[in-house]
Amino acid sequence: MAAPELTSHPRDLPEPDPETVPVSDPRPASDWWRAAVIYQVYVRSFADGDGDGVGDLRGARERLGHLAALGADAVWLTPFYASPQADGGYDVADYRAVDPLFGDLDDAAALVRTAHGLGLKVIVDVVPNHTSERHPWFAAALAGDPAARARYLFRPGQGRDGSLPPNDWESVFGGPAWTRAADGEWYLHLFAPEQPDLDWENEEVRAEFASVLRFWLDLGVDGFRIDVAHGMVKAPGLPDIGHREQVRLIGAQQLPFFDQDGVHEIHRAWRALLDAYTAEHGGPARIGVAEAWAPNAERLSLYVRPDELHQAFNFAFLQAPWDAAALRRVIDDSLRATTAVGAPTTWVLSNHDVVRHPSRYGAGAAGLRRARAAALLMLALPGSAYLYQGEELGLPEVADLPDAVRQDPAFRRRSGQGDGQDGQDGLRDGCRVPLPWTPEGPSYGFGAGGSWLPQPAEWGALSVAAQTGQADSTLELYRSALALRRAHPALGAGERLDWLPAPEEVLAFRRTAADPDAGELVCTVNLTDRPVALPAPGARPLLGSVPGAAVPVDADGAAVVPGPAPEGGADGGADGTVGFVVLAPESAVWWAS
Repeated sequence: MAAPELTSHPRDLPEPDPETVPVSDPRPASDWWRAAVIYQVYVRSFADGDGDGVGDLRGARERLGHLAALGADAVWLTPFYASPQADGGYDVADYRAVDPLFGDLDDAAALVRTAHGLGLKVIVDVVPNHTSERHPWFAAALAGDPAARARYLFRPGQGRDGSLPPNDWESVFGGPAWTRAADGEWYLHLFAPEQPDLDWENEEVRAEFASVLRFWLDLGVDGFRIDVAHGMVKAPGLPDIGHREQVRLIGAQQLPFFDQDGVHEIHRAWRALLDAYTAEHGGPARIGVAEAWAPNAERLSLYVRPDELHQAFNFAFLQAPWDAAALRRVIDDSLRATTAVGAPTTWVLSNHDVVRHPSRYGAGAAGLRRARAAALLMLALPGSAYLYQGEELGLPEVADLPDAVRQDPAFRRRSGQGDGQDGQDGLRDGCRVPLPWTPEGPSYGFGAGGSWLPQPAEWGALSVAAQTGQADSTLELYRSALALRRAHPALGAGERLDWLPAPEEVLAFRRTAADPDAGELVCTVNLTDRPVALPAPGARPLLGSVPGAAVPVDADGAAVVPGPAPEGGADGGADGTVGFVVLAPESAVWWAS
């Protein structure tokens, strides 16, 4: 007998609003995701609609116009389900209910309708690797129900009295990955003890999540970001790893609890469900996006084979240092692997689990210059791009949060002795500080009741309102880049990228439209801290990451920076094209080719 649905029933769904008509999208509905720019909303830190100091669905809905004006194609919402919030909502107690902290199902339905009316797709998180310890299934398991216990990974302990964990696995958040129940058995939790891992060999688990996906598809969402998509299947026998500090191995080698081949059967079933739902209901393709750590690009590409998921996060690009050779290697490896399976590559610089990239790249003015250049690099690459809320404002990591306000469970587990995997200090609160919307007010427009994490005083000047209309602001750079990316036929989806000759520590490549007569675009990135002169890579600059990112050298060789002009001078052509240019330090330029 199938397990009963122990969370809210689909009949609780709000009725759709028949008067809401989505804005038309000129791109084919079947492949919108191949070129999409998807904006991540960390719900508790985006906008507060009810004044309690915590972001919510109402606040997010009221601010969706910002995403549309920015030029995003879709919004990805982090978990807003019923949860004790032991890990920011990634500990789900009811997969079919909205936590009162964030609103209710009517708020979720209203957000989807508003997003569609603005031409935005909606992707929601699903958390299938583990539940909350307060999920009805786990409560029944602890109470001794054998059917409920079989849905999780309970094992006897080692040693004469079973007082030792079943194996040597460590939690991603620090400490052992096992907790002992009152009856002496141990349960697995790859993350916090409040997040017990499900056993995906159990058919009741698979059936329940298929039902959960259909529940949210019926509400109108356009896809799912699958949390820990690489961790749902563990190696048979749960073998020891024989290595301490195992979190350092994530993404570097295949582990018995991550990136097991068995996960692909699950993802094939989910792809079939998504395709069937799209065929049944029409409209745009419903997609699945894997949060998957894999040891190399080839292993990652397995998640996006034609019969599996549509996208997988490219963490190798996010982790690449500010170095031309390293970035080119990651770009080449990523494109080669995904092209081999016919999938688009995704690119991402920041998210809710890592230090914001202006701080990763060196902080201060230099970090921001590099971050702006990296944004143009990312948005010029073939495929889809993910933006993390606030990166369009150039927000840095908040590294000086008092211990008393931190809420990341890794802080409690590691006592601040992190390894840098999830954050600069091993913690994640610094990238989750609520957004500034206005230059003034107790929370800079985040909400009437302050903010759940303190915002730096200087963030008012970085707010959406303060940067709007300021030609040189990071916000206007992103708006210009996304508008040009959508309009230019050589940008967005595709596989074609041709590297061009360039000086050391300069990247230069050409993107060509599917129809060669439709145009080309060249991207140059100077990763050095000094000006670099080179022959002009295009007819004229279209967009630069900083003012004066590309300065012509005059016919007499007199550059605006010290140093000799390129050999042969730099006369401009009669048509206004530039012969030679000087690229500003740590800058990127898009050129009409």
